[in-house]
Amino acid sequence: MLRSWWLAGLILLCGVVAGATQDEPWLRAVWFVVFAALAVLWSPLVFPRSVTAEEARARSASDGRPIVYWRPGCRYCLRLRLRLGHSARRAYWVNIWSDPAGAAAVRAVTGGDETVPTVVADGESTVNPEPEWLRRRLTR
Repeated sequence: MLRSWWLAGLILLCGVVAGATQDEPWLRAVWFVVFAALAVLWSPLVFPRSVTAEEARARSASDGRPIVYWRPGCRYCLRLRLRLGHSARRAYWVNIWSDPAGAAAVRAVTGGDETVPTVVADGESTVNPEPEWLRRRLTR
């Protein structure tokens, strides 16, 4: 679990250090707030609750919803999540850093590397899809 939070923690620490170098108290607070917002964006909090790869496959088989394999700190995953907005909650999100089976599923699709986001929808696997492609599958 710590592996998922290290980047957010590092960003927050940078905000504390950047704020500590400022002379004005209000400027310290501004730096901290800016870096805290960035830390939240790069944390697992932005993403829907992750499920295991096994659970996602079982649920997807029963209701046809897409599976999105992601990892914290991935700017492409963040872009996909933010562009999908509220409809992102309709997909099953698997954090490959907390689920070895999810990482193995991504390696099987991508030819051995862990490129994310990798989406499996309607029996079709796509690496780093356009948000509109996934949105169409989420609204079915």
